Amino acid sequence: MLEITIIKCLSDNYSYLVRDTKTNLVGVIDPSEFSPVDIEISKSYKKLDFILNTHHHNDHVGGNIDLKKKYNSKIICSSYDEKKIPGVDIKKSDGDQFSLGETNFKIIHIPGHTLGHIALYSEKANVIFTGDTLFSLGCGRIFEGTFEQMFESLEKIKNLPKNTMLYCGHEYTEKNGQFCISIDKENARLRNRINDVKNKAQKKLPTLPVSLGEEIETNIFLRCDDKKIKNNLKMDNNSKLEVFTKLRNLKDKF
Repeated sequence: MLEITIIKCLSDNYSYLVRDTKTNLVGVIDPSEFSPVDIEISKSYKKLDFILNTHHHNDHVGGNIDLKKKYNSKIICSSYDEKKIPGVDIKKSDGDQFSLGETNFKIIHIPGHTLGHIALYSEKANVIFTGDTLFSLGCGRIFEGTFEQMFESLEKIKNLPKNTMLYCGHEYTEKNGQFCISIDKENARLRNRINDVKNKAQKKLPTLPVSLGEEIETNIFLRCDDKKIKNNLKMDNNSKLEVFTKLRNLKDKF
């Protein structure tokens, strides 16, 4: 069994403390900064075996070195990012496996936001950590990759089992929902979800995790073949990639 603790970092980042309950091996995914992660470890496990990074941006690796020094942890990242992340011990490529005790993770290369971006997917634990590629009700900006790469990366995630629980890198859900409903106005399920997100935001609760199935029904970046969305964009005869590109450009200006 995988135990997951959500840690709020910086202004809107999430880091995730993960523990395999059978073996008591502990990892942290995308430690934005040292102190919040260290406080949580001190309250609970008193150890940290692994540090896992989805990509090289500082708001996802900022706590790496200090955590490694204190806990003698091993840093794991994409082989594409090994020269961009200090102190790397283990490099992983697309399709590789990483075992946190009895919890096995598959490395999925999902370029777009950055060229080396990876997701960590555990079929057994029924979870995926998507960093800044797929957000709840949104997707990441494209900094290093192409629109086509980001679209294909989202399609990879979309094709996983719908009951997979999504954990992403930021709390952007409320703002993302505002954009989604501006395009997908007639989606009743989206409206209900936005209300739920608002309630959680008012209580200062995380809007994560969320099932991939729920995202497919409400996240317009996973619905680029939807007839109503295409019609609202006046893109009835355009490809899914063209629709995605239009949506991402609109979101950048939203």
